[in-house]
Amino acid sequence: MPATAIVSAADVSLEHVAARVLGNPLQWWQIAALNGLTDPSLASFATPVTLTLPVADTTQTNGISVLSA
Repeated sequence: MPATAIVSAADVSLEHVAARVLGNPLQWWQIAALNGLTDPSLASFATPVTLTLPVADTTQTNGISVLSA
């Protein structure tokens, strides 16, 4: 079963979530990709939402995003 996290607008952004659960805010895009999101802001989440989390990748040290064009 994949790991999950319940988030809301109070969590501010996927960067904050990634820092808390993956130990690296630059991995926010991995959470976004798994959950069909493109915007790191959580301001539009009026109610708590459960997000699927990736396994923390300790080899990822830069902000290169697969979502970037």
